[in-house]
Amino acid sequence: MIHHPKSKLFVITMIAGFALAIFALFFTQAYAATTTTSSSSANGLTKPLLAIAAAIAIAGGLIGTGNAQQGIGAAGMGIIAEKPEKFGQVLFFFVIPETLWIIGFVLGIILLLGIL
Repeated sequence: MIHHPKSKLFVITMIAGFALAIFALFFTQAYAATTTTSSSSANGLTKPLLAIAAAIAIAGGLIGTGNAQQGIGAAGMGIIAEKPEKFGQVLFFFVIPETLWIIGFVLGIILLLGIL
């Protein structure tokens, strides 16, 4: 496996983004629970933080999917050019990273709707 200098930065950015999303989720719940004033002041801080956390989760999933598929797609086209009968296998490996954006999208919806 070839290690590109940008890949380490990308992984660190993704980990930091997901950590921020999780922190924002728990921080807003703790803040809302300890606030003794009206519920409108708690919602005033909670909704923007949840929106930021959802945006980070969705964007992280999309960026991760694109990053994973760029290498798989390039290698897959080379394989298909030499052995067209391998199309099914290449397609299977190409769509596996799609789960990243699905997970990011579901996490974003969970954050926005306040399911957890």
